[in-house]
Amino acid sequence: MITEKLYDNKPYLREFSASVLDCEPVGKNWAVVLDRTAFYPEGGGQPCDLGTLGGAKVLDVQERDGAIVHTVMAPLDGTVDGQIDWDRRFDLMQQHSGEHIVSGIVHRLYGWENVGFHMGSDLITIDFSGPLDWDDLMKVERLANEAVWADRETRVRYYKSESACPEDYRSKKVIAGPLRLVEFPGADVCACCGTHVARAGEIGLIKLLSVVKFHQGVRVELVCGRRAYDYVSASVAQNRAVSGLLSAKPFETAQAVERISGELEQAKYARVGWENRWLAARVEGLRGAGDVLLFEDGLTPDSLRKLCAEALEVCGGRCAVFSGSDGDGYAYAIGQKDGDLRSFVKELNAALNGRGGGKPGFAQGRVAAKRAEIEDYFAK
Repeated sequence: MITEKLYDNKPYLREFSASVLDCEPVGKNWAVVLDRTAFYPEGGGQPCDLGTLGGAKVLDVQERDGAIVHTVMAPLDGTVDGQIDWDRRFDLMQQHSGEHIVSGIVHRLYGWENVGFHMGSDLITIDFSGPLDWDDLMKVERLANEAVWADRETRVRYYKSESACPEDYRSKKVIAGPLRLVEFPGADVCACCGTHVARAGEIGLIKLLSVVKFHQGVRVELVCGRRAYDYVSASVAQNRAVSGLLSAKPFETAQAVERISGELEQAKYARVGWENRWLAARVEGLRGAGDVLLFEDGLTPDSLRKLCAEALEVCGGRCAVFSGSDGDGYAYAIGQKDGDLRSFVKELNAALNGRGGGKPGFAQGRVAAKRAEIEDYFAK
């Protein structure tokens, strides 16, 4: 069975009628083959179309040996009407067309091949065969949008085979059989079976988001059309919120964040200095005290460990430090020089609903107990 591909020459066709050639059960659903279809099957990095056939929801569309197989939620026969989810289709056309323009410009400027393409639900990724940096990306983005603003008509041409084609074009693989070329004038000519906008201006906007090293080349993230509009709108809204919080103009938020970051770094150094002075004084007061049990508010795990370790050097006995509250529980650090605390910590965890451990002479953990319960346990 061969299905006529209406989407090939009529990518703007939203509704159509067709005859059911085959309908077979597949689990709880049905695999339907029509004599013709406007549903694009998954392939070439582009997801399949969705919509309805004969009122039944279309869940998936795949091409198998020339037949387009529609997975639907109900059995179909006779003549059926199909409706394409147009918002989804047009979004995919915008994304795919933008990918062509970006890939064509990268190939023209740098010679790199598009070796991988994925169109996700939120953004597109393109894998290129060579390096690009952020400055390269911004140059490509500018040229890509200039191609959009030029609003030239998209051209589609057919050849019986690759050998019959006199043109230079991009292609990821050797193509057996008829060749379909899609051209965005001034930007790209590529062998492709997907759906695209009729004019470049319908893409609206192309926004490149990131570039990272990937295998021997790079992976680029981008969005086009309405996705690009939504991305820019969300970014502006986010920057406005940050601008308000920082009392900075929208184009000065980066400088404001840099200033605040410096202030926080200075405050961090000041806090560390204060903490070290407090720690020295606290530890000095424990010199020769023997076994000690300490409760301190608001200690970080690192400060908790540090206080216990330094107190252990001067107290001459076992040191246990707890920090927290009766409502949230207490983190602890317990140490004993030249001792083995493993049995003690195991029993403490069992008695005080805790967990934790460490080396024979030093352990850290947490208990879900009140301060009075901890003090009673250590008083035994």
